[in-house]
Amino acid sequence: MKNSKSVLELLSILWYNVEQVYLIGEKLLMLELLAPAGSMEALQAAVQNGADAVYLGSGIFNARQGAKNFTPQMLTEAVKYCHVRGVAVHLTLNTLVSDREMSEVCQLIRDAAMSNVDAFIVQDLAVVQLCQEIAPHIPLHGSTQMTIHSLPGVLFCAAMGLSRVVLSRELSREDIHYITANSPIEIEVFGHGALCMCYSGQCYLSAAIGGRSGNRGRCAQPCRQSYGYGRQEGRYPLSLKDNCLLSHLQELKNMGVASLKLEGRMKRPEYVAAVTGVYRRALDGEPVTREMMDTLSAAFNRQGFTDGYYTGRIGQSMFGVREDKYDDPKWLAKTRATYESTEHPLVPVSFYAVVTVQETSLTVTDSQGRSCRVTGPAAEAARAVALNEEMLKERLSKTGGTPYYCADFSCTIEDGLTISAAAINGLRRDALNQLTALRARRDNPALRRPKKPAQFAGPKETPAPIVQVTNREQITDRLLKLKPQALYVPLHILVEDPIFCHELNRRTRVTAVLPRIVPDHELGQLKDQLRIVRQMGVRDALIGNLGLLLPVREAGLNIRGDYGLNLYNSRAVNLMRELELKSATLSFEMTLPQIRDVSKAVPCEILAYGRLPLMVTENCLIRGRTGYCTCNQTTSKLMDKTGAEFPIIKDGDHCRSILLNGKKLNWLDRQKDLGRLGLWGIRLYFTTESPREVDSVLESYLNPTTFDPGSCTRGLYLRGLE
Repeated sequence: MKNSKSVLELLSILWYNVEQVYLIGEKLLMLELLAPAGSMEALQAAVQNGADAVYLGSGIFNARQGAKNFTPQMLTEAVKYCHVRGVAVHLTLNTLVSDREMSEVCQLIRDAAMSNVDAFIVQDLAVVQLCQEIAPHIPLHGSTQMTIHSLPGVLFCAAMGLSRVVLSRELSREDIHYITANSPIEIEVFGHGALCMCYSGQCYLSAAIGGRSGNRGRCAQPCRQSYGYGRQEGRYPLSLKDNCLLSHLQELKNMGVASLKLEGRMKRPEYVAAVTGVYRRALDGEPVTREMMDTLSAAFNRQGFTDGYYTGRIGQSMFGVREDKYDDPKWLAKTRATYESTEHPLVPVSFYAVVTVQETSLTVTDSQGRSCRVTGPAAEAARAVALNEEMLKERLSKTGGTPYYCADFSCTIEDGLTISAAAINGLRRDALNQLTALRARRDNPALRRPKKPAQFAGPKETPAPIVQVTNREQITDRLLKLKPQALYVPLHILVEDPIFCHELNRRTRVTAVLPRIVPDHELGQLKDQLRIVRQMGVRDALIGNLGLLLPVREAGLNIRGDYGLNLYNSRAVNLMRELELKSATLSFEMTLPQIRDVSKAVPCEILAYGRLPLMVTENCLIRGRTGYCTCNQTTSKLMDKTGAEFPIIKDGDHCRSILLNGKKLNWLDRQKDLGRLGLWGIRLYFTTESPREVDSVLESYLNPTTFDPGSCTRGLYLRGLE
C-alpha cells in the first residue's frame, strides 16, 4: 500500500489529469467472462462452458458463506484444475473483518497465495492492506461491496493500489462508459444474475432484523420476503428481477469494460453451466436468439429479467419473484452433460515431431511458451506405407479427453520410416501429461509478515453529543441551546437558505451531510453546492462513500467519515488518520467490546439514538407504491409479515430512498457505559421525528428515562452478529 501522502498525492494527480487517464482506458479491449464457483462441481461447470476466469470463496471471509466454498486443500486443487485449462481464479475476501479475526484472515491470504490464486476480491480496507503486505504480487480487485459507483471512487481505489474495481450494479450505460473511458485501472461489471435492492455494501436490513450481516457474508435475503405499505399486503417491493445484459455485450466491450461478471455462487452447477455457456456463445459473436433466452430462463429467473439500471428504465417493470420450476430432469441431465461427460478442448498447443533414424521425439508448446519434449521408440523401415506429415498430424491431433487441441503442427520426417500408432499415442500422452504438470505447477512466492497496526487510545472523558437532522424543522431552539459538538445538516438544506446557514454557523459547528450515493452525472451539482457552503462558512463535510474524498478535499472542507464507510477494525480506522479525516463513525454492526478495543486513530463516534438506515435504494420505494414519485411530500413505510414497520424517507434532494428501522436505537439511558469506550462523540440521529419529538429526545439525553423495549432497540452493540 502507498503511504498516506503518496495516496493523497496520487489521488490529486489522477483527479486533475482525467484526459491523460483516458488514453489508458482506451487500451482495455478484451472482455473477460468471469463465472461463479460455489463448489468444485460448479467450478468445473464454469470452466467447461467457456469461462475465462472463476471467482470463489474459501473459509468464512467471503460474501457467500452459504455456498459450499473451498477448504485450503480444495482451493489448491481448484487452482490447478483451472490453470491447466487456462482459466484464472479470483478469491473473494470481500467481507468486513474484526480485530480478533486478523490472524485468521492472514493465514487465509497465505494459503491462497501458496495455492497460486490470480487475484483477491476485497471490501475491507484492512484486508487491502494485509494482502499488500503479505502477498504484494497478487492483484487486488475492489468488490462491489465497496459501493464504488463514480470515477472519484475508482481513482481512490487506483491510488490504494487496486488493479480492478467491480462497479455498483445500479449504474447506467452512460455512467459505465464515462468511468471506463477515464479509469487508469480495469473495470468489472455485473452482467447477469441476482440484483440486491440496496446498493451493495450499504445494506444492514438482514443484520438489524436477524443478526445476519450482508457485510459479513451472512445475508438472509429479507428483500425477497413479502411486505406491504402500511399494512401487510403480500407484495414484493424489494425483490428485483435478475439482471441480464446479454444483448449489450458488444457495447460493453467497446466501452473498454475488462470483465463481465456472472452472479451465482449460491446456485446449482447446472445454472452455472447454462448461463456461462450462453454468455460464452454471445461473447464469441453469436447473435442473441430466443433459444439463448429460453436457456437462461430455464436456469433461473424471477418472472423474467431486467436491464433497467443499464438502460435507465428504472421502475416497477424491474421487480419480480422467483418461480419454482427449475427441476426438469431432462434439462438438468442435458446441462450436466456439458461438463460431466467430456473434457472440452480449451488450450491451444503446438506440436513439433521428429521421426528420423537417430531420433523419435515430440515437443509440445502452449501459448505461454511452456514446452515439454518426450522421446519414443526408434523408427523402423516401412514395409508398406511410410509415415508422412498428414498421417502424423492426424494421429497427434486426437487429443480428446484432454484440455488441449492442436492449433499448430510441424515435423521432420525421414523418408521410408514408420512408427506404430501406439507409439504415436504414447508420445502425445506423455507430452501432454508433462505439459499438464508444468501448467499446474505451484509457485513458491516469497510471503511477508504483516506489520502490526498502531494502537491509538481514545479520550477518557464523557463523549460529547452530536446531532444529525434530516429536515430544517428539526433544528429547534432547544437543540441549539444544547450546543452539540457538531450539528450534521443535509447539504441541500444549507444551500437552499444562505441566511439560515450563516445563523447556524454562528451558533454551533455545522457539518454538511453529503448523500452516500453521488454518481458522476450528479457530481457537478455536488461540487457547486460544496463551493457555496464553503463560502457560507461551513468547514466540515460528512461522507459515507470513498468516492466523495476527492470532491470534498477539492472544495477545501474537512472530512468526517460516516457509517457508510463500514469501519469495522483498527487497521481501517488507522487508515482514516492517514487520509486526514477529522473524525470517523464506527460501524453500528460492531459490539461494545469491539468498539472499546478498536484503535481510535481519529476521534470516533457511534450512533446512540435514532432509526438506523438499513437500505439506500436507486429505485424510489414510494414510487413503488403509488406508481409515481411523491417522495417530496410523502413519508411512507413498509410492513413485514411479523407486523414490523420500516419507514421510508427520501435521500437528500435526489429521488433515492432510505429504508429505516422501525424501532429506534436508544442508548441515552446508558451514557456511562458509552463513556467507557474511548469515544469522541455519540450521535443522536433524527429522521422521522417532529420538532416536539426532537425536544423530547433531547430532554431524555439530559435526563435519561427508562428504556422502552417496545419502541426501542439496543441494536447490535450487545447481541452482535451471527
